[in-house]
Amino acid sequence: MAVDSVATNTFGSSTSTSNQLQQQTLSQSDFLKLMVTQMTNQDPTKPMDSTQMVAQMAQFSQVAATQQLQQSFDSLASNLSGDQFVRASAMVGHDVLVPSSAAKLQGGTMSGAVNVPSSGTIVNVQIKDAGGNVVRTLPLGQPDTGLVDFTWDGKSDDGTQLPDGAYQISATSGGTAASTFVRGKVEGVGASGTDGTYVQVAGYGGALLSQIAQIL
Repeated sequence: MAVDSVATNTFGSSTSTSNQLQQQTLSQSDFLKLMVTQMTNQDPTKPMDSTQMVAQMAQFSQVAATQQLQQSFDSLASNLSGDQFVRASAMVGHDVLVPSSAAKLQGGTMSGAVNVPSSGTIVNVQIKDAGGNVVRTLPLGQPDTGLVDFTWDGKSDDGTQLPDGAYQISATSGGTAASTFVRGKVEGVGASGTDGTYVQVAGYGGALLSQIAQIL
């Protein structure tokens, strides 16, 4: 019984405090009532300064307009977020390219891409094991600028079939480091309160929509 009494009192106190806070907030209607009351009870020998009254009204109108504008922006952001989530769900089941310096060898295969900054340069992809040892070098020739796909069959340079698992990937274009991407299937869509909508990519994890380089 004592616990129930405390819970009731706490809830009642919380509600009362909430109501008091709400009552402390002046609405536009409250402001106009105060102004009318002030004008009604003013000293006839010392009337209100009309300039000051107009300034107060303009200031209040500006605050009200700013609040309404903020509410409109919040509503727009919420609608855009919901629309983005629906659009992202259409990618489920599709393969995408996301930036990564690591990838998983699954079923003896791994796919990805290199972002070649300039054409006419020799591009190579290096695959490293967990110890940082280069196990395979994939020559991609001299491709054009842009994303260039590559596929690894899971074999080392000497032809040994390596076990499935995580491997490091890196690439060079004309001796300069180039960005690498991994390919994976979108398995689901989620939403983060701070980062927005993301997709769950097989063999990679969560990726924001802004990180997706290509939908395949």
